[in-house]
Amino acid sequence: MRAVIVQRFGDPSGMEIIDVSHPTPEADQVVVETAAIGVGGVDAMIRRGTVADMLPVPAGLIPGSEVAGVVSEVGADVDVSWVGRRAWAFTGISGGYCAFATARVSDIAALPDELSFVDAVAVGGAGPVAHFALAHAHFGSADSVLVRGGSGSIGIATVELAARAGARIVAVTTSSQERGRRLGELGATHILDRTGAGDPHAPTHFDVIIDIVGGTAVPEFIDRLAPNGRMVIAGMVAGPVPADVGSRLLAGFQLSRSLATFSLDTIGNDAKDVVRRQQFDAVTRGALHAVVEDVLPLERAADAHRLMDAGQVFGRIVLAP
Repeated sequence: MRAVIVQRFGDPSGMEIIDVSHPTPEADQVVVETAAIGVGGVDAMIRRGTVADMLPVPAGLIPGSEVAGVVSEVGADVDVSWVGRRAWAFTGISGGYCAFATARVSDIAALPDELSFVDAVAVGGAGPVAHFALAHAHFGSADSVLVRGGSGSIGIATVELAARAGARIVAVTTSSQERGRRLGELGATHILDRTGAGDPHAPTHFDVIIDIVGGTAVPEFIDRLAPNGRMVIAGMVAGPVPADVGSRLLAGFQLSRSLATFSLDTIGNDAKDVVRRQQFDAVTRGALHAVVEDVLPLERAADAHRLMDAGQVFGRIVLAP
């Protein structure tokens, strides 16, 4: 079968499409014939090699963590009734950019007939991250919220969920006025540039900051927390945060600010399944939006990554085998 591999870490030219053996499921796994493959920020971070210390992976891996399609085969311990069913699947930190992907049965979710495969991979991973990151920040409807990195799929979902919950202020950082306009249509009340400036009417400080960007500017955004403010880092598309980031918190000790990281790995499967099903249903009703920049053939995976590296993606890029 066809698959994309990262032959060399660095820029997208190190990605190649090759033929690999058809997968055989382990006892607790299913095989999904992929119809849509999500291209995510973690994929780009792994391909760049910028998170090698945290996620050591070998060259030659197949990137991709979420797919949607039809279950074609199941392992010995999996209910055979899954065969032929439409499903979203989390494949781990790798294994998604291919025609047939394997996933543990505990990491798949049945799809409503009304939900397209493309929309499923635009929301299936990002939506629960946004939901639980807000919960991790103890977000309440009276809070002011800043979403740092609002143009990606996690950021868009966070904006929509916060606005839908009644947040009085939902500010976003983004890279262009056009993206800001689109985020405003999805619930953002204040549009800031990447540095957190650009709107004289925006608050200077926020009760909650959900940061999907990470990188060296995290300390400056800690300074944007209000007293008792909570910042949750839910992504690091710009790379790791500075090692001495804690000193910024201590410098404002009397403000009782807090900083946390969030990974969906810390949430139980049952809780994730409930939220994911609710969000899939919300998309079919138009209460939540699956925002897709483009759908490209699998052979153009490197082009998808080039667009991500250039900051030209609003929402999610999806690959189609």
